[in-house]
Amino acid sequence: MTGPGRIVVVGDLITDVIAVLAGALATGSDTPATIRVTGGGQAANTAAWIAAQHAPVTLVGAIGDDSAGRDRVAELERAGVDCAVEVHPQASTGTVIVLATADERTMVTERGANLLLTAGHVDRALAAVPDAVHLHLSAYCLLDAGSRPAGLRALAAARERGLTTSVDAASAAPLRRIGAAAFLSWVRDVDLLLVNADEAGVLAGGLDPAAQARALSAAARRVVVKRGGAGAIWVDRRATIGVTPSLRVAVVDVTGAGDAFAAGLLTAWTAGAKPRAALARAADLGALAVSTVGARPAPEAATG
Repeated sequence: MTGPGRIVVVGDLITDVIAVLAGALATGSDTPATIRVTGGGQAANTAAWIAAQHAPVTLVGAIGDDSAGRDRVAELERAGVDCAVEVHPQASTGTVIVLATADERTMVTERGANLLLTAGHVDRALAAVPDAVHLHLSAYCLLDAGSRPAGLRALAAARERGLTTSVDAASAAPLRRIGAAAFLSWVRDVDLLLVNADEAGVLAGGLDPAAQARALSAAARRVVVKRGGAGAIWVDRRATIGVTPSLRVAVVDVTGAGDAFAAGLLTAWTAGAKPRAALARAADLGALAVSTVGARPAPEAATG
């Protein structure tokens, strides 16, 4: 493998309010929980996990002109992420309330300034990183009409500059609202599409994971279906490869596990790793993510 090249990650920068519930949610009453306020957002989380692997990374996103946005940028910069953020004084930085149990999480989302990310800002940010080799897009950019032009421009501009591209499908419910046909038209010919089991079901129907990935490879050059504790499947137009996670850990909070998985996969693959090795690296980071509360790597979690 070669050394890691710069990865540009485009998408959401969010404040997460995470409540890890001690039991089932008691609707209309009180439920004990451990509550933590921290940085979040699919793109920002992925960028933080990439930086934790000592790889150069730039986050392109949007925040409000508020203390939350400044705090989110500062913590990412301390973690080693170069931030190319657009500041919108008329909007607030996005916030997500996460209700988490050991194996699931439910999110209540106010996307805020993330909806205002512009295509022009994406172009300027890419022009400022001539060492970039890959662009990774959080599909949340595509799933809302306000940020969709920026997401589409990110993929087009990356291709114009000769970068490889990847998209994380983001979330099953908004994918269902948009529809599979529209989404797959937007991501056609990306180098790598990442989906979890629920997203694969929305986009490819109720097939087995390998069949879902093969169906989606008609749109994307390579497809990875993330299956949590059951491992992951990589399909390209030549081969199918499955990997079971190599780390077994107690699950504390699954928030951000998919983002850590994406970071491990991209850092390894863009450095020249073969699919099986890239998947194994991704599985290790995903397992590390679920062993702690929150979506970002702890300071001691730097890997390499």
